[in-house]
Amino acid sequence: MHGFHDAFIQILLLLAISITVIGLAKLVKQPYSIALVIVGLILGLTELPYIEEAEFYITQSEVFQATIISLFLPILLGDATLKLPFHHLYARRRSVFSLAFIGTFLSFIVIGTASYFLLDLPLIVAFTFAALMSATDPISVLSIFKSLGVSQKLSTVMEGESLFNDGIAVVLFKISSVYLLTYIEMGWSGLGSGALLFLQFALGGAVIGLILGYLFSQVIRVFDDYPLEIAISALLFFGSYFVAEHFQTSGVIAVVVAGFVFGDYGAKVGMSKETKTNINTFWDAVTLIANSLIFLMVGIEIRNIQFDGNWLLIALAVLIVLVGRTVALYVSTGWVQDLTNKERILLNWGGLRGSLSIALALSLPSSFEGREEVLVFTFSVVLFSLLIQGLTIKPLVKKLGLSGSN
Repeated sequence: MHGFHDAFIQILLLLAISITVIGLAKLVKQPYSIALVIVGLILGLTELPYIEEAEFYITQSEVFQATIISLFLPILLGDATLKLPFHHLYARRRSVFSLAFIGTFLSFIVIGTASYFLLDLPLIVAFTFAALMSATDPISVLSIFKSLGVSQKLSTVMEGESLFNDGIAVVLFKISSVYLLTYIEMGWSGLGSGALLFLQFALGGAVIGLILGYLFSQVIRVFDDYPLEIAISALLFFGSYFVAEHFQTSGVIAVVVAGFVFGDYGAKVGMSKETKTNINTFWDAVTLIANSLIFLMVGIEIRNIQFDGNWLLIALAVLIVLVGRTVALYVSTGWVQDLTNKERILLNWGGLRGSLSIALALSLPSSFEGREEVLVFTFSVVLFSLLIQGLTIKPLVKKLGLSGSN
């Protein structure tokens, strides 16, 4: 009990720091996610009394991974599906699905192949890293888009891509880190087995999400009680994630599908206007807390990364990921006519990597050969992504003339 009390105090301390940073970032009108990463880096590189203990606790790989993947991921995904109207997503379905499905696979292949030949990583390590780099995290970018009045079209494409490619990237990560060598040894039949396993993960998760989203939508028809309906939505997000994981399918895809069904169909048949307002307000507050801890934790995690002066390889890894994103975006959306060249440039540079990549990298067992390399490259790319790309998004939007209502 005493251990739990100490852990709670430590998390509360970090939460106090992160909320303070968010408040200051909002006062100076800067994206809070980037400010949190910078403060986290400073905390990770310095030794401050008492905070040191909190940092040590939170950066243990099992704590970091469990907090982000099991606790925060269902919250962030669920909230995003409630906030993104399905008809907006449907209107941009060509761009979203081209990027999320074709683009993610292309990115995975390009980054994996280049990492194998140029970074001299073993095949499994190269494609595990590629899977981690295929997940995009648009939180900071979307907040910048909103403040600058970038078109709803671009925001929808970026958020829609992220929602689906997170699920695909997690599935590719599992296949790469656990099954890849076996499938290669099996030859063509291995390719079939890999495709089958992918479909089992993805379609299984979608079916579970569809069923639970529909059932929970029926439940809220019975009540007009917004505190209860908020509690039901939380149960849906966590329940769909863990039920899908239990049946060895994709929890991420299950939450996304369940959230869309609940937020669209469920809202029509079972939510009053008051419930919709309150459910959105509640999840706004919860996701703010989740994001505040996530980005601070990403920065603090630097204390566990052994860079060992591999700066040339790190720079090459960053370049490989940027090229992989560019190839994936332009090839997958080449046939989509409603995206302009300027919009493609912004979507390309705005494809940031974030906390999911680090959490998945930390979930690799210590017995995984190449774990340290994966961690160093992943952390370096995420830092470059959040700090360099994140801080240059605003001037890029203005340079391309994409700010203001379109």
